[in-house]
Amino acid sequence: MLALLGGYLYYQEAPLDVYYTVGWMLAVLALLVGGNALISYVFDKKLPWLRFGARRLIAHLFLGVVYSLVIINVAYIVFKLVLTDEPPTDVQLAVTNAYGIVIFIPLFSIYFSFYFLKHWQKSELQTEQFKKETLRFQLDNLKSHLDPHFLFNNLNILSSLIDYNPKESKIFLDKFADVYRSILKTKDENLIELREEIDVIESYIYLLKTRFEDNVSFELKISEDSKDRMLPPLTIQMLVENAIKHNIISEKKPLEIDLTAEDGRLVVTNSLHEKPKELVDEGGTGLANISQRYSYFTDETVEADKTVDMFKVSVPLIEIETI
Repeated sequence: MLALLGGYLYYQEAPLDVYYTVGWMLAVLALLVGGNALISYVFDKKLPWLRFGARRLIAHLFLGVVYSLVIINVAYIVFKLVLTDEPPTDVQLAVTNAYGIVIFIPLFSIYFSFYFLKHWQKSELQTEQFKKETLRFQLDNLKSHLDPHFLFNNLNILSSLIDYNPKESKIFLDKFADVYRSILKTKDENLIELREEIDVIESYIYLLKTRFEDNVSFELKISEDSKDRMLPPLTIQMLVENAIKHNIISEKKPLEIDLTAEDGRLVVTNSLHEKPKELVDEGGTGLANISQRYSYFTDETVEADKTVDMFKVSVPLIEIETI
């Protein structure tokens, strides 16, 4: 603006009244700021930066410069006619527009850079928040599949126990409550320590041994340094449940399940006496659920290995660094 005023003064022999000059500059500045703010508002609605970046830049720059030059020219003509008896000459208008182009194009470039950066950062924050909300929804959705399945199976077991062994059913009910309490406790947790998971699985093993007696056996070999590592809640229960669901369990074909943890991985191995496929309920989430839950926290994969008489699943134990 001072440069434009200098261009005008260059061609004037008499000094300008300072009040008129200041008033003119403030009026032009208000029109420039207000008009360009309105242009930005309209373009934000019609051509948002993140969808129409290049088109928005060209259109906004062109319209902003044209609008600014129009305001400056009109203001200059009015200013010249008010203070003098002569209209501006072509040379004066050319100098005014040259100053306007030299000043406003760099200013608009800086303005667009900051404006775009501001909107890009805002969009990044919104995108990150959306991802977190989506992740939370997916995790909650996956975990919600556990409760009805677990509840239905164990209530059936409890119902059968009450009929022929009320005393045992009381112990079973206590263990069932322990396991379900752990499910409710960890429902809002994405990861828990392996030692917490072991406490849950020991009660869960009691429930299964009550149901299958000596036809199912368990062996736990968990190294102490592994117990501080993390895994998604109920991972072991789901792996054990998967073995129960897919195998024949009888006196002649007992199910043996080994749980080991070392070298940063948890391994669940079971003997294999597969049920016919038509007898297996495929409605559960199983390994797909576990793999998807792990994918949110680590690039390490869930590995499954199957032989003629054995099925083994290896999952990573996640180590959380503490400051």
